[in-house]
Amino acid sequence: MTARWPALACLALAAFAASATPQDDARARAQALVARMTLPEKVAQLQNHAPAIPRLGVPAYDWWNEGLHGIARNGYATVFPQAIGLAASWDPALLEQVGEAVATEARAKFDATGVHGLFQGLTLWSPNINIFRDPRWGRGQETYGEDPFLTARLAVAYIRGVQGDDPAHPRAIATPKHFAVHSGPERGRHGFDAVASPHDLEDTYLPAFRAAVTEGRAGSVMCAYNAIDGTPACANRWLLTDLLRNAWGFDGYVVSDCDAVDDMTQFHRYRPDDARSSAAALAAGTDLDCGQAYAALGEAVAKGYARQADLDAALVRLFTARYRLELADRPAPPADAVLDSPAHRALALEAARQSMVLLKNAHATLPLRTGARIAVIGPDADALETLEANYHGTARAPITPLQGLRERFGAERVSYAQGSPVAAGVPVPVPETALRTPGGQRGLQGDYFGVADLRGTARLSRTDRVIDFDWDRVAPDPTLHAGHYAVRWSGTLVPPGPGDYTLAVHVDRCFDCRGHDPVRLYVDGRRLIDDAGSDAPTLHTQLHFADRSPHALRLELVHSGEDQGVRLQWIAPVRAQLDEARAATRKADVVVAFVGLSPDVEGEELHIDVPGFDGGDRTDIALPAAQRALLERLAASGKPLVVVLMSGSAVALDWSQQHADAILAAWYPGQAGGTAIARVLAGDDDPGGRLPVTFYRATADLPPFTHYAMQGRTYRYFAGTPLYPFGHGLSYTQFAYADLALSTSTLAAGTPLTVDVTVRNTGPRAGDEVVQAYLQAIDVPLAPRRALVAFRRVRLNPGESRHVSLDLSPRQLSTVDATGQRAVVAGRYRLSIGGGQPGDAPGEQATFTITGQQALPK
Repeated sequence: MTARWPALACLALAAFAASATPQDDARARAQALVARMTLPEKVAQLQNHAPAIPRLGVPAYDWWNEGLHGIARNGYATVFPQAIGLAASWDPALLEQVGEAVATEARAKFDATGVHGLFQGLTLWSPNINIFRDPRWGRGQETYGEDPFLTARLAVAYIRGVQGDDPAHPRAIATPKHFAVHSGPERGRHGFDAVASPHDLEDTYLPAFRAAVTEGRAGSVMCAYNAIDGTPACANRWLLTDLLRNAWGFDGYVVSDCDAVDDMTQFHRYRPDDARSSAAALAAGTDLDCGQAYAALGEAVAKGYARQADLDAALVRLFTARYRLELADRPAPPADAVLDSPAHRALALEAARQSMVLLKNAHATLPLRTGARIAVIGPDADALETLEANYHGTARAPITPLQGLRERFGAERVSYAQGSPVAAGVPVPVPETALRTPGGQRGLQGDYFGVADLRGTARLSRTDRVIDFDWDRVAPDPTLHAGHYAVRWSGTLVPPGPGDYTLAVHVDRCFDCRGHDPVRLYVDGRRLIDDAGSDAPTLHTQLHFADRSPHALRLELVHSGEDQGVRLQWIAPVRAQLDEARAATRKADVVVAFVGLSPDVEGEELHIDVPGFDGGDRTDIALPAAQRALLERLAASGKPLVVVLMSGSAVALDWSQQHADAILAAWYPGQAGGTAIARVLAGDDDPGGRLPVTFYRATADLPPFTHYAMQGRTYRYFAGTPLYPFGHGLSYTQFAYADLALSTSTLAAGTPLTVDVTVRNTGPRAGDEVVQAYLQAIDVPLAPRRALVAFRRVRLNPGESRHVSLDLSPRQLSTVDATGQRAVVAGRYRLSIGGGQPGDAPGEQATFTITGQQALPK
C-alpha cells in the first residue's frame, strides 16, 4: 500500500499544501503558513497539544510521544531492553537497528490510523542521554550509562536509526533529552539547581548532546527541569542559543520537559508569572511548551514581555519539522506486518542477549549442565514489570525468567518460589504457587465479558497463571474491545505459611483522564476491597492466616476508560516465604536467584518512601535487606548459587561477590528477557555484554547525591576500588591481545592517531569481545584518571584472530581545562587496549607524545 497523508505529523495541511509544489523547501512552506496565522492561533500551536486550524487546513497534532526502548503507551509494540541494557551491548550498530525498528513501528501505527493524539505521533522524546553520574538516580536506567563517549556513540546510532538517512524526510524525529546537567534527585527536580563547573560541563555533561546534534543531526532537543548555575535550562540562552544553535549548528526545535516552563514560576521563582516565564523561555530558544504555560504568550506579547517575531521563529521551526515528516509518496507496509513482527521479535531477543553481563563465574558454574534440576527463586523471577521497565509499550507475548527457564530446561526440572519482596513494604505480584483455579491448576480462572458489566454470560474463560497484566490501549483478548470489558477471576489463595498478609490490587491509572476502573476483591466471601474508580493506584487490605489452608478468592475488574492494566499483589510474611524458598531448593542441583530492583522502587518521581528509597531514587545502593536475607538462606542450602541481577542501575553486591558462585547482570531485558537469560545460563549464547556503569562496593564510596561535581564520580574520577569496574564483563571463552601498534609515537596536536591490535579467541567456544581503548593524559591537570576513547564489539570463533583498527580524532585525544576550553595539549599519553580497563582484563599498552597545542571548538 502507499502511505496516505495522515493527519498532521505527516502533514496534510490541506489548504496551504494545495498551493505548494512538491519541490518547495520545507522551511519556506512553514514561513508562508505562519505568516497567515493570527496571534491566538500561533500561541495555541506552541503547546504540545496543538489544535487544528480548519481555515488553514492544519490538523491537530500532539507532539508528545515516547520511544525510549520501543513505542510507549500506545498498545502493542516490540519492547526492547531498557536503555541501560542496550548500553551494556556496547554495540552502536545494534542500537541503530533498534532505533529504526522503534520508528518503523511508530510510523506504521500512525499511517494505519491517522490518529494524532497523545503518544500517537512521530516526534519521539528519546533518547535520554544524560550522564548516569550516580547510581542512586532512579531514572539512570533510561540512559546509556556514565561515560560521555560511550553515551555519545550509542546516542548517534539510535538517532540515526530513528530518523533514517534522509534529513529532508525523516521516518520520525528523535529528541535527545534532558538538556542539560540533569540526573536527579527526583524529589525536588522541578526546582533543583545543578551547579557544575565549566570543566565538568565541557568534559562530562555536554559531549553526548554535541554528538547527537552535530553527528546524529537530531531534529529536536528537550530542555530539562533543572536550573544550571541559577538559570532554568529552558530559559538558558547560553545553552539553547549560543551553544546549541550558534556553536553546534542545530536547526531543529527545542521542546520543554513537561511543565518545565510553569516550574520556572512555581518552583524556581525565576519569574513571577507564566506570562513572563513563557517570554523568557521563548526568547532563550524553547520553541514548544509541553504543558500550558505558553497559553500566557498572548498576554506576554500584549504587555511587551515577548516579541511576536520570537513566536514566528519558533513556529517556523515547528512547522518545518512537520513538513519534513511528510511522506506522501513513500510506500508503507501494513501495520500488522510491522508491529512486533518476527524480525522485530528476533531483534528484541538479540538485543537482550547482547546486554547480558557476566560479573562472576567461579568454578565454571555457568553454563548450567544439561539435565540439571534448577530452583528458580526470587521476587524478580516472574514479574512483568522487570521485563518492561519504564517508558514501555505493551509486549504481546513477554517471557519472564521463570518461563524462559522452564521452556529451555523443561518445566519438570524447574522448581519455583518467590522468596521475598523486592524491598520490605513493597507489594509484589501474588505468585502462581499461591493461586489455584477451581479445577486445581496453578493460577485463577478468568471469566471475560465483552461489555463493562459482569452480568450475563462471559465471552471467554481461561486460566491466568498470575494476575500481572499490562493492557495499555489493548484488549485482554482479540475477541474483546480495548475500551470496554469486565473480568472476574476466581479460585483459591494458598498462603505459604501462617502470619499477617497484605493483599493489594494495583490498577495502572491513566494520566489526565476521566474516571478509573472499579475493582473489588473478595476473600472467603468477604468483600475486602471495593473501589468505585478512585485515583488511588494501589488498594490494600490486611489479613491473618493461621496456616496454609486455602481461601476462596475473587477479583473483579470493570474496564470502561483508559486505565492500563491490573496486578494482584501481596506482602507475605518473611518466614513463610523463606521456608517456601528453602523447600524449593531441596531437590535442586543448582539455585538461580533473581534479585535486584524493580520499576516500582527505582524510576521517575515515584511515590515511594521505604527504607533505602526516596521518590524513585535510592538512598542506599546495597541489595535490599529482604533479598540479602533470602540469598543467605539459599547459600546455606549448600547448592551452587547463581545470582541474576535484575535492575536499571548498579547494585552493591558485596555479599554476593563473596558467596555466590556466579553473577549475571540482566538489567530490565525487554519482552524476550526470559528467553535470553535462559539461553545464556544454558550456554547457548555467550554473555558478551560489558558494564556501562561502575559497580561500587557501598554507598559510602559516593559523593553527596546532590553534588554535580565529577570529582570522585564514575570510573573517570573515582580513585577507590570498585566492586566491578566500568567496562567489566566475563565470557565463557578467553581472549588474548597482541601486536599493538600506533601510527606514530609522536604526533602534532590536531592530527589523528590510528591504533592497531590483534585480538584472538584462545578458548574453546565462540564468544563476543568488546575491544576497549582508554587514554591517560599523564601530564595534563584535571584530566580524567583514564577515559574511554574507542571501542569495538567483535565476535570470534575458537582460535580465530581479528585485526582491529581504531581511529582517534583530535577530539578523542583532547582534554578540558578549568575554564572549559577543550584542546589537544602537549605531553605524554598512555593508551591501553584490551577487554576492559587496565588490570581488569587482558590487554596491551603503549605510550606516545603530543607536541604543540590546538584548541577545539565548543
